[in-house]
Amino acid sequence: MLRRLTPLALLAALVVATGASAQVRTGSLSGAAPASQPLPLIAVSGHGWGHGVGMSQYGAFGYAQHGWGFARILAHYYPGTALATVPALRVRVLLTQGRAKLTISSVAPFKVTDSDGTTFPMAAGDVTFGPKMQLPVQDQAKQQPVMKTLTAPVVFSPGAQPLELGKPYRGQIRVDVVKGKLRAIDTVGLEVYLDAVVPSEMPHTWLPEALKAQAVAARSYALSHLQTGAFDLFPDVRSQVYGGVRAEQPETNAAVSATAGQILSYGGKVAQTFFYSTSGGRTLAAEDAWGTPIPYLVSVPDPYDSISPYHDWGPIALPAAKVAKALKSPGRLLDVQTTPNASGRVASVTAIGADGESTIESAKVRSALGLRSTWFTVSVVSLAPASPGAPVVFGGTGQLTGIARNARGAVVEQRAAGTPDWVPLAKVVPAKDQTFAMTVKPKATTSYRIALGIARGPVARVPVAPLVRFYPLRAAATELRGLVRSTCSGSTGRSGRR
Repeated sequence: MLRRLTPLALLAALVVATGASAQVRTGSLSGAAPASQPLPLIAVSGHGWGHGVGMSQYGAFGYAQHGWGFARILAHYYPGTALATVPALRVRVLLTQGRAKLTISSVAPFKVTDSDGTTFPMAAGDVTFGPKMQLPVQDQAKQQPVMKTLTAPVVFSPGAQPLELGKPYRGQIRVDVVKGKLRAIDTVGLEVYLDAVVPSEMPHTWLPEALKAQAVAARSYALSHLQTGAFDLFPDVRSQVYGGVRAEQPETNAAVSATAGQILSYGGKVAQTFFYSTSGGRTLAAEDAWGTPIPYLVSVPDPYDSISPYHDWGPIALPAAKVAKALKSPGRLLDVQTTPNASGRVASVTAIGADGESTIESAKVRSALGLRSTWFTVSVVSLAPASPGAPVVFGGTGQLTGIARNARGAVVEQRAAGTPDWVPLAKVVPAKDQTFAMTVKPKATTSYRIALGIARGPVARVPVAPLVRFYPLRAAATELRGLVRSTCSGSTGRSGRR
């Protein structure tokens, strides 16, 4: 038996059947309020790891694999320099600073010297002290330790075994007080220092000629960065990594010994032999990196650097909010563009925001975003409905618009409501201005996003409203006949009299 429905009852039935909420107004069907356009997906791909100036360590290893000797390797990365020899020297390496307390120890007896030159013996073991420099020195007459207040700076000297400050170091440890806090500096012979640097900077299992090249570069770097202040070098990547006694390895000790005293010189001075992990295929000129030309730090090809796992990297998806903050985007971030330098890397990065533009140097961008190098490409993809929030009536079409800059291989994916999987819809083919538009015909409310490699962009949702038609049974009818088309209910429904 067919049940007759009034127009209001028919509408209520349609809402229940489709699971949708709707408002009916004269001549149109109104949906939800427009949603804000999602932020773009920012993905970065690049080459190399490090500042890119001077010797690529993986590149040096690659040249060694191809039979190059250390002198030839160095001449390639630092053109115009020459090998020279320097006498035995000592360097001062900052171990720690700003400490309220320090603990220095040794497994053998050692000594401490006051600022006035008085030396006191110390028993084997640990000694912990603060800025007041109260130390348990050995009383020779009583043959036992007594507390004595010394005047900074004090110098700890090893006995038969190295001193330890967190880990063992060769040489003497000088402790002074700066603004009420303790600072410790290791004074050590240059060659002994290099024994702990070379294996900390390059795997000791690499070929001997690569290790020798690293030894000469590290020696030259240290001597070209001697300071007139309290210390010469940091123990980390601010200078070069100094791992102490535990870092030493037979292979790297042999490389240091084989090149003892050898440095690179240019114009009668020790060359500034910068080095780093991976170039990505070509080194960077100092002028392009830091704005100051250095004759022997120019851009050179680095073909064998390809053995590095960091030769190519990415794409790495970055949160648009983080990028906007790093680039100081004026208003909502819409796009990101880069400007190259003469070496082929990025010189600067420009954020295009809703309220203007902001340009930042690439080195600052690299630091802020944690990128491996300044040789990178920024991919920007965005996707949004042409009419955000406006539903597509079942059977009709909608349009997606967006940006696809440096986004080769980008694909639009879709997922219909109630389904678990994203499926590819179409490749993105941008116009010359890097924008694109795509027509879609969803059968149900559908989410869309852009896939770029392993990166995925924000979701753009296109709601689908049911198709509703009413028409009278006859000219003077008080009843309506209706038709509903929607995949939400899984069928086409009809109500009214046949």
